[in-house]
Amino acid sequence: MTELSDAELLRYSRHILLPQVDIAGQQALKAARVLIIGLGGLGSPVALYLAAAGVGQLILADHDQVELSNLQRQVLHTQSSLGLNKALSAQQHVHALNPHCQTHTLEDYLSDEQLALWVPQVDVVVDCSDNFSTRQAVNRACVQAQKPLVSGAAIGFSGQIAVFNLSVQSPCYSCLYPELPDTQLSCSENGVIAPLVGVIGSYQALEVVKIIIGCGEPLDAQLQLFDGLTGQWRQIKLPKDAGCPVCAQR
Repeated sequence: MTELSDAELLRYSRHILLPQVDIAGQQALKAARVLIIGLGGLGSPVALYLAAAGVGQLILADHDQVELSNLQRQVLHTQSSLGLNKALSAQQHVHALNPHCQTHTLEDYLSDEQLALWVPQVDVVVDCSDNFSTRQAVNRACVQAQKPLVSGAAIGFSGQIAVFNLSVQSPCYSCLYPELPDTQLSCSENGVIAPLVGVIGSYQALEVVKIIIGCGEPLDAQLQLFDGLTGQWRQIKLPKDAGCPVCAQR
């Protein structure tokens, strides 16, 4: 069992007070490894909250550089980060927040081969990317390695979050979105209201913590849709597709 130092017991004392967490849950967080794909609008709160919560190791993956237009919503980065690779920028700010959190950066575009290498090494994968092709590739790797996938998306004033592959009975991302040409508009093309990515990204971080600790009811086979203009959530049950080319034979 991973031991907690006196400094860590104090740092995470508000977690440990919760009966759903306690010392055992905090030790589970310290022992966990999480892969975050995309350190932009969604990845920013995910990385910050998982580091603050005491996740022991974060694998930070992003091939983009920080641009001025990112700073409207990507709170992980600052003016001094401009021109820096986002994974490296994230690493700097995670370490500043919590030196107990170990990080590894992946600064190149993740190929299928790289995903097949890294996904089996972690406990949970968090997809914070902004395009269908990456999401599909991440999903395939998670299904192959039998790893839970916490997926989020945000555009305009609308966001969504779901947990896939939590068990062999769970649907995968391709059950919801079959592999089609990548026609989705990005934030740079369609815009996104800044706090929305904080709402969805924070929810993703919460789901990761619940999965690691084993508490509550993760969003397994459920899609949560959020309308930022009305403040309303809508939940849709996701069936497993018996004919899904990615997970049907799992």
